[in-house]
Amino acid sequence: MDYRKSLNDILVRLFAHVLDIEEKCLKKGEFSDLTIKEMHIIDSIGIEKESSMSETAKELGITSGTLTIAIDNLIRKGYVQRNRSKEDRRVVLVKLTEKGSRAYRAHEDFHKDLVASVLEVLEDKEKGLLIKVLSNIDDFFKKKYHI
Repeated sequence: MDYRKSLNDILVRLFAHVLDIEEKCLKKGEFSDLTIKEMHIIDSIGIEKESSMSETAKELGITSGTLTIAIDNLIRKGYVQRNRSKEDRRVVLVKLTEKGSRAYRAHEDFHKDLVASVLEVLEDKEKGLLIKVLSNIDDFFKKKYHI
């Protein structure tokens, strides 16, 4: 058995499936005007807090310019508001609106359902093994790609 090819095929399929499922669910619901990237920006901003544009861009691994364009679109759609920091006017803060908070919760529910669906078909021993293996893969990616 060619383990490298098998693992590559599985990882590529899994990532593609999760994104495809996420996109299909997004397009069917109340938040069909959002792209997957916009939903992930909403997720990164977080609920009931203000985040700086620079922190959010860094967390997402994108440039401030790219984030600015996306935030402009999210503001236009009513999901995000942008303000200057009162302490330091150079700092731009973003916060979810009520509509953005609803989108955040819907995305969170999607992920909870996804995890529950995976776990329900596994035995306890398999669940523990899956967590261990995925944690090892995650650690490897962090070390190799400095993320």
